[in-house]
Amino acid sequence: MFVRRNVTPLVPALLSVALLSAACAGQDDAKSSPDSASSPATPHGYVEGATEAAEQQSRLLLSDPGTGDTRVLDLITGKLHDTAPKAGVTELTTDGRFGYFHGADGTHVLDGGAWTVDHGDHVHYYSAKIKEAGELPGGTGTSVRGDAGVTVVTAADGRADVRPRADPEKGASGASGASGAPGAPGAPDRLPGTYAGPVVPYAEHLIGLTRDGDAPAKVVVLDRSGKRVATPESACEDPKGDAVTRRGVVLGCADGALLVHEDDGTFTAEKIPFGEDVPKTARATEFRHRPGSTTLTAPTGTDAVHVLDVTERAWKRIETGPVVAANTAGEGSPLVVLETDGALHGYDLSTGKETTVTERLLKDVPEGATGEAAAPVIEVDRSRAYLNDPAGKRVYEIDYNDDLRVARTFDLGIRPFLMVETGR
Repeated sequence: MFVRRNVTPLVPALLSVALLSAACAGQDDAKSSPDSASSPATPHGYVEGATEAAEQQSRLLLSDPGTGDTRVLDLITGKLHDTAPKAGVTELTTDGRFGYFHGADGTHVLDGGAWTVDHGDHVHYYSAKIKEAGELPGGTGTSVRGDAGVTVVTAADGRADVRPRADPEKGASGASGASGAPGAPGAPDRLPGTYAGPVVPYAEHLIGLTRDGDAPAKVVVLDRSGKRVATPESACEDPKGDAVTRRGVVLGCADGALLVHEDDGTFTAEKIPFGEDVPKTARATEFRHRPGSTTLTAPTGTDAVHVLDVTERAWKRIETGPVVAANTAGEGSPLVVLETDGALHGYDLSTGKETTVTERLLKDVPEGATGEAAAPVIEVDRSRAYLNDPAGKRVYEIDYNDDLRVARTFDLGIRPFLMVETGR
């Protein structure tokens, strides 16, 4: 009942995993010492206790800030997992594996137990047990960004700390570790200076924006120890919003975006302007996209969506109805918009024309951005989209390539005001 319709045939998929793991093992063997030659190399991204799979192991992390109820929904099996309640949560974010439950007094970390390691020419999919992974310091305004090597916590005052990824993988995140966690982390490394927005791991480096007084922010590139290694020419007024794509890091600015890209060790920063005057209330400040895609979305005002094609370095404004949430899987797929009528609307990315409208899915569409008034979100992966329905205590799985057909409905028993997808 719960198996996805587009699952790769089992034997070819398992053979593919075996071949790719062997290829990675060969790469690791070439870099390992002679003493390690007698044992098989560890596949990239593997951690103790994990299982490598033939397909993406997607899971949804769900939370009701009003009650503290938290669940993890396995999208492969359809099984719902209970986790410890998390009170006082105002925001939920993810780096693709860990869920960060932000509150006024700190950030609780939950290991969603599913992640993807993308090497460009091939991909590894892993799954492991869902587990609590400790606490991170920092209250309201703290942001967390991570990759396979490090986790960076940027506080509201612009100070940033770098922690090894191994800490939350072991079940310990905070300065003093998680209660009962197997192995406490060491002290984080404090990056020099302060930053005008989250510091983002990218291409084995760290990308940040620094500002001198009232001047526009400028891009700085640091190595993992915090040493500045590059300062590409750039200017970003009032930075807000960031996203990592295959083409580089996108940073939102008042007049468009900056694209920070690495090529053979050289970092460049390229401005992608809106191309027209965009009022402050209608600029792009929060990007949503399918991981791996180079097509980003951001609501503009109340009745349109900004679409940024990173490959083409071009913005498009698509006129819609009143927007609650928007996302897209990218080229060849529709822009999916939840509007205030409670229905999903599909728009052609090329023409901007509306192509389909569903029946009303959400009877009560909350407005706002945090806490119990959090607006629903649309999460997108390589085959499905997911829409949370807090009032209905459910999540809808949408086949966005089949006229936004509802493929599955998951009844949760809690109000999922906050939702992120991991395993991607």
